[in-house]
Amino acid sequence: MTTNASEPCLTLTSPTDVLAAVPYLVGFHPVDSLIVLGLAHGQAKVATRWPLPFPPGTLDPLAALFEREAITHIIVIGYGPGDRVTPAVDEARHLAARSGVGVDEALRAEDSRYWSYICDTPHCCPPEGTPYDPTTTQIAAEATVHGLVALPNRQSLERTIAPITGPIRVAMRRATAEAVADLRTRLMDSTDVNAFAQQFVARGIIRVRAALATHAAGGRLDDAEAARLGLDLAVIRIRDEAWTLASDTHATLWKDLTRRLEPRFIPPVASLLAMASWRAGDSVLATIALERALTTDPSYSMANLLMHALQQLLSPATLLDRLPTPAELDTAMGPVHAGWLIPLINILDEDHETAA
Repeated sequence: MTTNASEPCLTLTSPTDVLAAVPYLVGFHPVDSLIVLGLAHGQAKVATRWPLPFPPGTLDPLAALFEREAITHIIVIGYGPGDRVTPAVDEARHLAARSGVGVDEALRAEDSRYWSYICDTPHCCPPEGTPYDPTTTQIAAEATVHGLVALPNRQSLERTIAPITGPIRVAMRRATAEAVADLRTRLMDSTDVNAFAQQFVARGIIRVRAALATHAAGGRLDDAEAARLGLDLAVIRIRDEAWTLASDTHATLWKDLTRRLEPRFIPPVASLLAMASWRAGDSVLATIALERALTTDPSYSMANLLMHALQQLLSPATLLDRLPTPAELDTAMGPVHAGWLIPLINILDEDHETAA
């Protein structure tokens, strides 16, 4: 079997090959997980993961995924003890049968051994399991050559978007305080709040486009630029400008800002990182980014919308096909007014209360 879930291709011919490839397909070495690889014409088109255990019905969205992606066969791999893995593998196999999808292999892996739910021949599938080492296979070497990365665990992936600490955090905190103080001063000095809002939104949209241009040219926002953009993106119309212009190539920009911005400004940039990652086929990083957003603001609508889409295994095209253009946003949202700044002001008020 050949997998091309992304551009690099790995030829898999045995359970050991499959177990060696999975960490590179999901980005880390799974534990307490169920992985389903969806195949079409002998190639892996999708790799999906769920933490174990999970409630009955969790896998139901797979049926629509099988149909949408024209999946003909699957490989199921459960990582962990049998009492957790077996019910999940059984559910995946039953769902595949109901969908008319074949199950090429179903494995359980634990403590560097694997067991097959398909094979019951003792000489190739002994009751004590078959030992394997995914790090020493040809598959691991090929994946590394192709630039694929398998981190030790999910926590390692979470750390790739964790808040930056040390002197960089101190400098970013200072830049944020300066941007907030400047905004407060300008807002207090304004005699026409609606006009102030119109100017703020217009400049924020310009800064979004400038940030994307800087990123496209290989540059990086300085602390002052990053702090100002963090404030801008708290306003929904400005954030939606970035959303309508979304590209999977923007992931590194939003990842950088997700690490650098102060926590209260994280939901918009983490949600934009999730969208870019999802578009690029990295649903795991997208989920982690949304968890960051929802930890800060459990009610943040964009993060909740994207999380629902990921949990239902929807294609990013489902939302991309419905995204309005900037001009359509202007028409739908109408004239800018002071009310548009309320989400930002609420964040500033929270900051003021914390400081007090």
